[in-house]
Amino acid sequence: MRIRSLKEWEVQRQERLEHYGYRQELARGLRFRDLVAYGLVYMVPIAPMAIFGSVYAGSGGMVALAYVVGVVALMFTAFSYAQMVRAFPMSGSVYNYAGRGIGAPVGFLAGWVILLDYVLVPGLLYLVASVAMHASVPSVPVWCWLLGFVVVNTVVNSVGIRMTALVTRVMLVGELLVLAVFLVVAAGALAAGKGRLSWGAFYDSDTFGWSVVAGAVSIAVLSFLGFDGISMLAEESRGGPRQVGRAMAAVLILAGVLFVGQTWLAAMLVADPGRLLADGDPAGTAFYDVARVAGGGWLATVCAVATAVAWGLPNSMVAQVATSRLLYAMARDRQLPGFLARVSPRRGVPVNATLLTGVVSLVLGLYMAGRADGVTVLSSLVNFGAMVAFLVLHVSVVVHHLVRRRSRNWWAHLVMPVLGFTVLAYVVVHANIAAQRAGLAWLAVGLVVLACLYATGRRPVLSGLVPARPAGRDLERV
Repeated sequence: MRIRSLKEWEVQRQERLEHYGYRQELARGLRFRDLVAYGLVYMVPIAPMAIFGSVYAGSGGMVALAYVVGVVALMFTAFSYAQMVRAFPMSGSVYNYAGRGIGAPVGFLAGWVILLDYVLVPGLLYLVASVAMHASVPSVPVWCWLLGFVVVNTVVNSVGIRMTALVTRVMLVGELLVLAVFLVVAAGALAAGKGRLSWGAFYDSDTFGWSVVAGAVSIAVLSFLGFDGISMLAEESRGGPRQVGRAMAAVLILAGVLFVGQTWLAAMLVADPGRLLADGDPAGTAFYDVARVAGGGWLATVCAVATAVAWGLPNSMVAQVATSRLLYAMARDRQLPGFLARVSPRRGVPVNATLLTGVVSLVLGLYMAGRADGVTVLSSLVNFGAMVAFLVLHVSVVVHHLVRRRSRNWWAHLVMPVLGFTVLAYVVVHANIAAQRAGLAWLAVGLVVLACLYATGRRPVLSGLVPARPAGRDLERV
C-alpha cells in the first residue's frame, strides 16, 4: 500500500511539472536529511570564523545580536520561500516565483539579480579558501589551490546529485566536529578565567543603534546564504515542496543557533576589543586569534584549515549545484543559451551548466586573486544580490496569493512577507555603498538585456502562463 501511494505521489508530481510545460529530467534522489545536510553545508556551520572580525567591528561588538537579527529576518524569508515552492515546485527559485507570481519580465530581472549572488558566490568561496590554504602552505600558490578546488567539485557534481549529497554529508560531520572542539575548549577557557563573562555580544548600550546592527547584519548575512539554495532542488526532492519548505526552516534555525553560540563565546575571548573595534579585521584572522587565546596555536590552525577546506570543497560544491540549477531553469525557458538546459540522461544533472559554473568560478577567482580588495568586492556583491532577490520574493508572495488568487490567509500572504520585506529593506539601505552602486549597475545591465530580448522577438515567456502550443488551452490561471 505504501509503495503504491509513493508511486501515485510520483505520478502526481510528474503531471504537475508537465502542467507547466516541463518534463522530469533531473534525478529525484534527495530525502529530508539530504536537504538539511545540503543546506547546512551551503551555510557552513563554521562560516562565522571567516568573517567574525568584520561583523564584530561592524556591530560595535554586538556580533551575537547581529546573527540573532539575521535569523529573525530570514525566517520571514524562509516562510515566503515555503509558500512559493508549494505554488511552483520546480527549479529556478526566485526566478520562477517572481516570473510566475508576478510576470515573466519580472522573473527575468529577478533571475538576473540573483545571478549576481549565485554566479559570484562559488568564485568567492574558492578565492577565500585558496587564499587561506596558501597562508597555511605558502609553497603552494593561490592559483593552484583554486584550480584544485574547482576541478574536484566539478567532477563530483557531474557524477550525480547522490554523489554530491554523500560527499557533503561526510564534510558536514568534519565541520561539526571542529566546531564542537572549539566550543568545548572556549567554554573551558572562560571557566579558567581567560576571558570575561559578558552579555555585551548581545547588547552594549554604548554602541547600540539599529543602523549599526543593520550594517552588521548586511555582512553577517553572508553566513546565512545557502538555506535558500534548497529551493533549487525542488525537482530533485523525493518528498515534494512541503519537505523543501521544512528543510529550509530547519536549516536556518540550526545554523542560527550554531552561529550565535560560537560568536558569543568568541566575543568574550577577544584579547583587545578596543583595537578590533577601531581597526577592524583586514587580515580576517580575528577568530583564529581568539582560538589561539582559548587553546593555543593548534586550535587556531585547526579552525583556519577547517574553514578553508569547508569553503573550498563542500560549500563551493553545493553552491555550484545551486548555480547550475538556476542556469538550467532560465535556459529551458530560452532566457539563457539553450545548451545550458542539457541534462545528462544517465546522471540526471545539468552537465553543461555545471561545467560552465566551474569555468566561470575559476576565471573569476583567478582575476580577483590579483586584487587586494577581491574578497571584499565579491562578498559585498553577493550579499546585495541575495537580499534584493529576497525582497522580490516577498513581493511575489503578496501578488500571487493575495492579488491573483484572492487568498484570505492574511497572516501567511500579507503580514509575514511585509514584515520580511521591511526588515530586509532596512538592511539593504544600510549596506555597503559600493555594493549598492555595483548592484544597481548590474540591474541596469539586466534592463538593457531585457530590452534586447524584446527587440529581437525573444521576450521572456514562461510555460504554463500562456496557452500551451500543442493543446491551445490555458494551463494555469494565476
